[in-house]
Amino acid sequence: MSDLKQTPLHALHTALCAKMVPFAGYDMPVQYPLGIMKEHLHTRAKAGLFDVSHMGQVIVHGPSYDAAARGLEELIPVDVLGLSPNRQRYGFFTNRDGGIEDDLMLANRGDHVFVVVNAACKDADVARMKAALEPDVTVTEITDRALLALQGPMSENVLSTFDPRAADMRFMDVATLALNGVEAWVSRSGYTGEDGYEISVPVDAAEAIAKALLDHSDVEAVGLGARDSLRLEAGLCLYGHDIDADTTPVEGGLTWAIQQVRRAGGERAGGFPGAKKILAEMEGSAARKRVGLLPTGRAPMREGVMLFASEDATDSIGTITSGGFGPTVGGPVAMGYVTTEYAALGTTIFGELRGKRQPLTVAKMPFTSANFKR
Repeated sequence: MSDLKQTPLHALHTALCAKMVPFAGYDMPVQYPLGIMKEHLHTRAKAGLFDVSHMGQVIVHGPSYDAAARGLEELIPVDVLGLSPNRQRYGFFTNRDGGIEDDLMLANRGDHVFVVVNAACKDADVARMKAALEPDVTVTEITDRALLALQGPMSENVLSTFDPRAADMRFMDVATLALNGVEAWVSRSGYTGEDGYEISVPVDAAEAIAKALLDHSDVEAVGLGARDSLRLEAGLCLYGHDIDADTTPVEGGLTWAIQQVRRAGGERAGGFPGAKKILAEMEGSAARKRVGLLPTGRAPMREGVMLFASEDATDSIGTITSGGFGPTVGGPVAMGYVTTEYAALGTTIFGELRGKRQPLTVAKMPFTSANFKR
């Protein structure tokens, strides 16, 4: 594993006795001695601290915010231009076939757009933006900052002890705060379904800030294992599993992220890769749909399980893309794709588990209620 990259918090993970695993080219903590189940439940009850420094942080800077935003709108089917200052929103890059190349978060920071992309896709994403936007708009990957996520209902109380202005932020606000005397770029967001913050700090201050946060009695270090179970209960997609370059936003149930101004009839409709297919599917329908699934019994059904309309059907109607045990739910949860005729809530379908067909029910997501501060 010598070719794996390390985040600025690698030594801290080792000191905390984390179990390390390869993830997106990095040596990352999958769990700590507390264990995945307790890390998950602690995040739901109090606050968990995650190292997400492997993700890409990018500044898109033009002659004006509008110039940078208009450039990005040629790649992303969301309203970047109309995003208010110090606000953030979810988006995704699309390809000419309407597939999703990566999902991301973008923020209006006044004179530039701050973009956070997935670790496995960041090199391709930066290259994509540079090819499309430069030289009129400059695309700069930030490599001297770490990224932390503080998630859970006690996150506000914890972060406010460092800077009281954290309490004034609402879901999807962004601000510059002072943590341990260091400038931190903070968004009130995350990927657990809980209230919380994502915190970008200089690399040389990252470990001290992480330790200071962990010193709070309500905070525990949390690894990739619980991060995955938390986002699954929240009904959130994992890129490369639940969405990918062959999945359209309509199939993925992500059309809520495409604002009216970019839809058919909108002021800036289309103009992004795959617009013809995506907008047509939005006006009509897609052949398949991402759905929530509740397996019967206690055995989880994981990624790759084939789905069928009945116990004896020969042709598959879809597949599970994420699945596992939901500690908050107290049972197995999953999501996957089925042909549209089987996507209605309450529909019973079957998954093939260890050579036997077991029933699942198409269920509403999220599996546990979101806890954002709006």
